[in-house]
Amino acid sequence: MSDVPAGEMRRSLTLTGITVNAMALIAPGAFLWTTFQLQAAQKGGTTATDMWTGLVFALVLALLTAYSYSELARIYPDAGTGSSYYFAEAALLDREGPRMRKFARTAKLTVGWISHLYYWLYPAIMVGFMGILFGYLYSAIFHHTLTYIPQAAGCVALALACGYIAFRGISGSTMTAIIINVVQITCLVAVSFLFIAYRLGHGHEVYAFANAGKVVIPHSFIHIIYQSTIAILLLVGFESVTALGAEALRPEKDIKKGVLLSLIIQGGICYLFEYFAANFAVSTATTHNPAIVLPAGTDPLGGFASAAVDPAPIGTMAKNIAASTLHAGTSVSLLVAATVLVALVGTTLASLNTGVRVTYAMAKDKEMPGILGLLHGRFATPHGGILVLTLISAAIGVYCATPYNVDNITQITLASNTGTFLVYGMTCVVAVVAFAQRHDKHVLKHLVVPGLGALMNVAELAGIVYLAITAGGASSKDAYKALGLVALWIVLGVVWVAANPNKDHARKVHEDRTSRTPPSPAAV
Repeated sequence: MSDVPAGEMRRSLTLTGITVNAMALIAPGAFLWTTFQLQAAQKGGTTATDMWTGLVFALVLALLTAYSYSELARIYPDAGTGSSYYFAEAALLDREGPRMRKFARTAKLTVGWISHLYYWLYPAIMVGFMGILFGYLYSAIFHHTLTYIPQAAGCVALALACGYIAFRGISGSTMTAIIINVVQITCLVAVSFLFIAYRLGHGHEVYAFANAGKVVIPHSFIHIIYQSTIAILLLVGFESVTALGAEALRPEKDIKKGVLLSLIIQGGICYLFEYFAANFAVSTATTHNPAIVLPAGTDPLGGFASAAVDPAPIGTMAKNIAASTLHAGTSVSLLVAATVLVALVGTTLASLNTGVRVTYAMAKDKEMPGILGLLHGRFATPHGGILVLTLISAAIGVYCATPYNVDNITQITLASNTGTFLVYGMTCVVAVVAFAQRHDKHVLKHLVVPGLGALMNVAELAGIVYLAITAGGASSKDAYKALGLVALWIVLGVVWVAANPNKDHARKVHEDRTSRTPPSPAAV
């Protein structure tokens, strides 16, 4: 491997590389396995019937946001690793007059700091999911439950392995992502066809939905919002490739295409089909797990009650359906679980790769600790940030997985998703600002689309707050804890900006950039 000039990243990513890195982050089907329980358990299971429509709402939100990101990436191809952090500053520096330009540093710091709630919690959630799935596989193969210490050790080992691959460079990660995407999509699509075939051949059972139409029609608007606050976890990642601009061969063209392609393929095709098939097949028979006893007086709700207390409801469904139709229930469920575990490794790897790049951009501006701005001389990776993020991910992943209960991982998921909605909403607003004075602005593309994206992200934030206030029980407590974590992070950000030992240097870096950056000719 040849070295690159000091302080520079290696440009090696084609459109394919950019797209598959985003697709790996979105995870082609893995979240069907990992989040189905969270979605079935939300608010005592009462929102489960809007699982598919909640995913559609989240997909529309993501597409509106993705378009805003892609347009910003188009006009700011020099964003490098900065992504939304860079966009927020550049959009205000492009404005005529000092009134808006003086807020550029505040805007970039706000977006950059909040983005860490998403970028730094997301890989930790993936590590937690891997630990839970590792426990499932162990129990299924050896027929006894994995104890906490070995499971925690498994979480740490998996996190360190992903961190090491990320440290070695983006090219190896890209090849890993291609293989994982192909394997996971093939497996989950095949299982989805199996679910649909079973439902069509066993119409006598008691299903959660009377027919296919009931799966895809809305039942309650507020329940759609609630479900989408979890469903967004399936779709985030499309925007992260804007942080790979410094490693893209043609960032001005391929970043925009990669953002939209990854979301359409994974969310618009794979996930909508897979979630339809799974919901279509939910019944008291398919979700029955003899190892789990439902609380007394529980309403089965067509099988969603069982899914809500089962750490692997999709595994249980695959086992029951394959046992009935193929006489190979355990083999099929283990095969699916293994491919999901592999996909989660790819997702963790992709999130480690992209999550540290915005941090790296901030550290280069002296807005974050210096260790996070270190670039490896041989591999041209931000290895300081990768090391720190890997250790944090391992620690939080252990919290999510050992001892496992749905509340721990729900709290971290909601906190991460709250950060996502904040960053996505702010970036949609940044898109409106960035195009406000440009000669190529378009009312639909640069006002209506990002405006709707911002409003939908605000609606999602309101949904989480409303869930905390009204849901009651575990759902309410989880939402309150998630919001508390978000508030704590914001307070820490204010403290850090005030106490940053390099704040004078950081301010000078920004002032130098401001003096060198007249408004873009396109904005005049």
